[in-house]
Amino acid sequence: TFQTNILTELKNWKHNLIQHHKLQMKQEKEKHATHVKQLQNEVENLKELLHTYEISISRKDEVITNLTHALEKQKDRVELMRSFTLWRIQHAKAKQEEYAIRMADKHFQTALVKKVWAAWRSVAEERWKDNVAKACQLRAEDVCVQLTNDYEAKIAELTATVEQTKAEILRLHSERDQYEDTMKKAFMRGVCALNLEAMTMFQSK
Repeated sequence: TFQTNILTELKNWKHNLIQHHKLQMKQEKEKHATHVKQLQNEVENLKELLHTYEISISRKDEVITNLTHALEKQKDRVELMRSFTLWRIQHAKAKQEEYAIRMADKHFQTALVKKVWAAWRSVAEERWKDNVAKACQLRAEDVCVQLTNDYEAKIAELTATVEQTKAEILRLHSERDQYEDTMKKAFMRGVCALNLEAMTMFQSK
């Protein structure tokens, strides 16, 4: 009958609609599973990248620590060299004074022994003493100046090395900050992309 045909047609249409809906659900589930797998792979990649940056930052921190220790040792060496230089200068001055006193005593004793000599002999002896004292003083001053110049050059070289090491430490700090900022940005981009995909999926549902 006509009513039976209509009911049969409606039943077939309902069955086809259910099958079509099931097929669509199956396709959506497969798409969802594929998308979730992609997101999981991205998360794993981000985890590996994060681990790599952590290792890199740890190594940078170790290098900075080593350079800091080296800088402290270098500063101690510079201070030690400065103290040693001052001691050498003071020691040279003390030797110079001692030598001058010894020479003065020697020439004073000689002058006393030869006091009975003639006036021209006394005059010649006094001149010779003055010349010797001046020559000794000039020689001692030249030695002190040379020592001072050598140690000042060494101190300047060590100071330049310390400044270069400081600049290297600052550069490493800057690189570490850049690495951290890049890592944070990459991680946040990954998180934002994940949130956006999740919101898109929920809105489509």
